Amino acid sequence: MTIIAAADGSALGNPGPAGWAWYVDDGCWAAGGWENSTNNRGELTAVLELLRATAQAGLAGEELLIQADSQYVINSLTKWIHGWRRRGWRKADGKPVLNDDLMKELDAAMRGRHVRFEWVRGHVGHPMNEAADQRARAAATAYQRGTSVPSGPGWTRVGAAVTADSASSDTPQSFTQEDERTLF
Repeated sequence: MTIIAAADGSALGNPGPAGWAWYVDDGCWAAGGWENSTNNRGELTAVLELLRATAQAGLAGEELLIQADSQYVINSLTKWIHGWRRRGWRKADGKPVLNDDLMKELDAAMRGRHVRFEWVRGHVGHPMNEAADQRARAAATAYQRGTSVPSGPGWTRVGAAVTADSASSDTPQSFTQEDERTLF
């Protein structure tokens, strides 16, 4: 069984009011944010909160496919994190890793899990990415305006996951060259 979800972040000003969101469908999503942060922290937090939500639902043993429009997130968590960990959370040039607090939490949350990432081009109509983006932006906007932050219902799938076989019609099942998707 494969859980398919989109994760996205948003910052108004970067840094500025910021939000994060993960999205499975209209009945299963979560969002949050801060008065002042960056887009990258929003993107990373969306992935972390998705990992936490699925683990708490007892789905840590299931494959998780995370669709993201952030090459920074995907490269950080699939390519660079291993070297950073070996070097004591330092980059190859010896400088500290940016967002190392989140990177350490993500590293721990992904251990023992089967997590794959799929890059999707942002802002081109990908249904799940657009839904995550709208929710992350809504959270950032709520912080900017000082209004209530739409946090979503959270993980609502008790013992079940959205899978490639049972996903809603909003989830594309085929990949085309026009989508310019790259699997990592």
